[in-house]
Amino acid sequence: MRRRRYLFTVIFWVVHIIHVARRCPALSSDGVSLLAFKAAVSDDPWAFLAGWSEEDEDPCRWPGVSCVNFTGFIHPRVVGVSVSGKNLTGYIPPELGALPFLRRLNLHGNRLSGTIPPQLFDAYSLRSLFLYDNFLSGPFPAAACVVPRLQILDLSENAFSGPLPLELRGCRQLQHLLLEENRFSGEIPAGVWAEMSKLVQLDLSSNEFEGPIPPDLGELDSLGGTLNLSRNRLSGAIPSELGNLPSTVILDLRYNNLSGEIPGAGSLANQYPTAFLDNPGLCGFPLTITCEGPVGAPSAAEEEEGRRGMKAGLIAVISVADAAGVALVGLVLVCAYWKVKNQQKGRAKLGHGGAGLGRRWCLFPCGAAMAEKKDGTSSSEEEDDQGGGVEGELVAMDKGFKVELEELLRASAYVLGKGGKGIVYKVVVGDGMAVAVRRLGEGVGGKYKEFAAEVRAMGRVRHPNVVRLRAFYWAPDEKLLITDFISNGNLAVVLRGRTGQPNLSWAVRLRIVRGAARGLAHLHDCSPRKLVHGDLKPSNILLDADFNPYISDFGLLRLLPLTSSAATNPTSAPSYSSTAGLFGPVPSSVQPTLLDRPNPYRAPESRATGHPTHKSDVYSFGVVLLEILTGKQPEMPSSSAEQVAGLVKWVRKGFEEARPPSELVDPALLQDVRAREEVVAAFHVALACTETDPDVRPRMKAVSEDLDRIGSWRK
Repeated sequence: MRRRRYLFTVIFWVVHIIHVARRCPALSSDGVSLLAFKAAVSDDPWAFLAGWSEEDEDPCRWPGVSCVNFTGFIHPRVVGVSVSGKNLTGYIPPELGALPFLRRLNLHGNRLSGTIPPQLFDAYSLRSLFLYDNFLSGPFPAAACVVPRLQILDLSENAFSGPLPLELRGCRQLQHLLLEENRFSGEIPAGVWAEMSKLVQLDLSSNEFEGPIPPDLGELDSLGGTLNLSRNRLSGAIPSELGNLPSTVILDLRYNNLSGEIPGAGSLANQYPTAFLDNPGLCGFPLTITCEGPVGAPSAAEEEEGRRGMKAGLIAVISVADAAGVALVGLVLVCAYWKVKNQQKGRAKLGHGGAGLGRRWCLFPCGAAMAEKKDGTSSSEEEDDQGGGVEGELVAMDKGFKVELEELLRASAYVLGKGGKGIVYKVVVGDGMAVAVRRLGEGVGGKYKEFAAEVRAMGRVRHPNVVRLRAFYWAPDEKLLITDFISNGNLAVVLRGRTGQPNLSWAVRLRIVRGAARGLAHLHDCSPRKLVHGDLKPSNILLDADFNPYISDFGLLRLLPLTSSAATNPTSAPSYSSTAGLFGPVPSSVQPTLLDRPNPYRAPESRATGHPTHKSDVYSFGVVLLEILTGKQPEMPSSSAEQVAGLVKWVRKGFEEARPPSELVDPALLQDVRAREEVVAAFHVALACTETDPDVRPRMKAVSEDLDRIGSWRK
């Protein structure tokens, strides 16, 4: 009896333990490894990792984590971790290397510091590693070349230092190696590049490399796009072996100490002069500097004459330097005078004055010249943003905006357009100055404090190719944004025809895309919150009378949900708000549901997730660039029997089939013989922007630099 009772007791506790274990499942080993990363993060300002909880069974529902079910495993396994652009402070723990099925690790755009632990590369399935734009340091991680499937390694914009190791030759599967803007030094190793036969992209720019260019770089026959060795301390002659590179490769050897005659072999003969600029010792085609070698040993008299010439030249150099110094001091004084004067009078009047102000700001690049506050604003921006503002007031973004609300209400208003982002009016105030007024959302309610914070971040964006936000107005039944009025319409109207509008020349088109790229790159890298546009298309690129471009409608995707309590519940049937605003009733069809609308400019991943990113902006820009180059709209009907789905696939298929450029380019551009090579180079930039994999696309800063190099020699 006792034995039976004891047996029943044991059975009861076993069943109870199993039941409790089922109710409180233990976190999988992959989840434990990811919690080690959470523990290594000391500051998570946006609480992105707050949802990573040890109480879950597995991490597959955590933000930024993706999993796959594999046969033979109880839990799904982690294959991707993407925690990018979250301003996380901390370090990379070695426990991440305990994820055996991890294929993609994306931690870019944070504030991670320290070295990369060698144990990270125990994750033998790793295929892409994105760590750019952090504060990581230490030597190049040679252990990365032990990973058998690693294809993408992006360590750019960090503080890595030391030489590149010979172990680099072990990265045989590597396709993209990006090391720009670090502190790597020593000579670029020779004898390793022939082993890296699959390398498609190589960027070693903005480091401290010195010595000669390795000749075996010319054996990278899979290379495409740009081979960037600029902004280093490389010296010696350019090896003729670089002529063996594919003809589509664009060289960038600027800002080095290279010397001698530029070889004319192979693809070297097809490079633009800009590829070789700022190397004082270089000569020969395509530069205008001729090479003059010595014909014999100089005599004693010639040597003495040379020394005298050197002394005279030294005196001339000193004189020129003195004059330049005086001119520089004068320029600084003049700038200071005009700055004070502009602050007293109001720096800008809307319309044409706004463009002039933007050009003055262009003199100060992001992060330079102007004293930056910790929150990303400059001292003058902080002064401009002092007006606190409350509901029912017209709040100016800077002291130069002198228009009062009553004056705005009395002014004549003309509808410029309407859509998912509200109605836009052209308003002419009393002194003849024109502004653009955008009405946002409908109904009553909204979140004023969040709205005001977002608008102020938008108002701090100052760039000559970005539309300037001047003021905003908030009331329960009315939300307005007041910006500069750009007089010549938008790129969509110009590209798709307008009465009396001539075909744009290549020079004008290049000016437009270069300016738009600069503006978008500024939003991504230099704006206070590193803004994502989210809806870039030709209609959002405004043009002035000289066809200078201005990026508009940025930041609205974050702003629109804050404008109305009904913003998240749009109705499909047209109706009108019960509250009449300053300019009359607002149709409820004007709703912030932009990501639900068909848009051929939107990146594939943005359509799938509904979350735009910097890389989806790059894709949208690439589609715009293709439209400028081809003259065709993204979803144009194909005349072929295959019915190509869209412009991107059509162009990519044309390049794969090696069709002549005349079949792809807008016929209006074929008349300019000088532009043909530049157009082909621009096609390569556009194709890089529209890669299906967002991590392979270049950053907007790199796109802008590539476009600046195209045609810059011919300006």
